Amino acid sequence: MESIENLSPAELISRKIVELGDWRGETLERMRELIRDADPDVVEEWKWRGTPVWEHDGIICTGESYKKVVKLTFAKGASLPDPTGLFNSSLDGNVRRAIDIPEGEQVDASAFKALVREAVALNSARKPPR
Repeated sequence: MESIENLSPAELISRKIVELGDWRGETLERMRELIRDADPDVVEEWKWRGTPVWEHDGIICTGESYKKVVKLTFAKGASLPDPTGLFNSSLDGNVRRAIDIPEGEQVDASAFKALVREAVALNSARKPPR
């Protein structure tokens, strides 16, 4: 068996999806594909002892899996327009916003990709010039 230290963040995320082995893995995989579609230059990271993280000039969002939901937390979600109301969790915070996806629920793909693009644009706008 391959040592976890030798795996790339993308490989670790793929492994987690497989290890979940149920609707949570399928949901995380679908959302990962939507993130990659929305931003082909996204960088996948593995942080905080096993959390998939998608970055572009800063964190876009994290993907956590819990017993009853897959949670996508947008690092600067409170600053993002959400015209379709995808954010349904962590709504009281000043910075983050999250989307909780329970079993059987489908997130609107085009609205989600638009949200990812908005997060990338916000990160890029805040990036200090070189």
